[in-house]
Amino acid sequence: MKILDRYLTKTLLFYTLAVMAVWVGVYALFNFIDEIDLIGQQDYTLLSAVIYVVADLPAIIYSHSSVIILLGCLLGLGHLAATSQLIVIRGCGVSIMKIAQKVVNVALMFIFVVILLGEFIAPITTQYADSYKAKALGRSVSTSSQKGFWLKNGNTIINVKKKFDSSVFGDVTLIQLDKNHQLEAVLYTDKAIFDDNDLNLGNTKHYQLSQTEKFTDIQLKNHQEYTTKVSFDQTAIEALEKDPKELPSWELYQHIGFLADNNLTSQAFEVELYKRMVRPVTLIAMLLLSMLFIFGSLRDATLGKKIFLGVIISLFFELSSRIGSVISLRFDYDPLFSVSAPTLVVLAIALFLLKKKSTR
Repeated sequence: MKILDRYLTKTLLFYTLAVMAVWVGVYALFNFIDEIDLIGQQDYTLLSAVIYVVADLPAIIYSHSSVIILLGCLLGLGHLAATSQLIVIRGCGVSIMKIAQKVVNVALMFIFVVILLGEFIAPITTQYADSYKAKALGRSVSTSSQKGFWLKNGNTIINVKKKFDSSVFGDVTLIQLDKNHQLEAVLYTDKAIFDDNDLNLGNTKHYQLSQTEKFTDIQLKNHQEYTTKVSFDQTAIEALEKDPKELPSWELYQHIGFLADNNLTSQAFEVELYKRMVRPVTLIAMLLLSMLFIFGSLRDATLGKKIFLGVIISLFFELSSRIGSVISLRFDYDPLFSVSAPTLVVLAIALFLLKKKSTR
């Protein structure tokens, strides 16, 4: 059995890596085409575009991991079926359910590796790609999380730690520089509202610095209201919004709590978090469902059929996931139920039919 396990793992690993190389290569090509128009602006060169596209590859692998693993395992089983190796394995007394269990174990191993990639490596490389691109293009806006951002506006550096939406901020610090780029004042408020060209601060602590020959004098002033002019527009702030898919799961969880504490809607982030939680179960359900077709046609199974079947099942996977998300967001249903219901239905049907076929 150990020899069989190693052989199945080797076969499925080969086809999964092949699918990943093709899949990621296609996405990388189209992403590079999108960057061509930016080449030549500021310091953004051909090499910069390549670095940006390569740094974004881990995020692509993670976001499309379910489809990649599904197609890889499906093509691996298709190869075993087309070469009659599955017939030999079953002739040795290995049942269909046992084979399915081994394939699921291999798929779960792949999922574990991809989760590590997506949760710990992809956020770092994606942030690096965005920062590298912004720096090469000479952009002054940068952000490191969904909650806050840094922004340079003339001689004022603005740090927002909490962003409720594109106009209401919390824990705002303004660092004002003089004409010689020396520190002139620091302002802090727990809440600020952006209105056209004005940044309206609530209860504000104003630290005014004045430099003498030997000492720096710091004076503290408290303002119930304080308004300062800014030159950035609403579009610049809205551009800082991150899609929930771009955030690691732990940041999603923190942001859901952050929004709930401030009585703001967090349903879009909940849906994404629950989708990630049920993703391994969804993949297992799709694998079991696809095995029904493979074991049902061992003699005439061809690689073309397996590819076609894999595409259909992949589309079904994406469709069911998106339908559940849309239903939850549109009709205010429970996000966990909307996301998991299609998966549980397919899993129950696949297990029933596969077990029935195994007992024949």
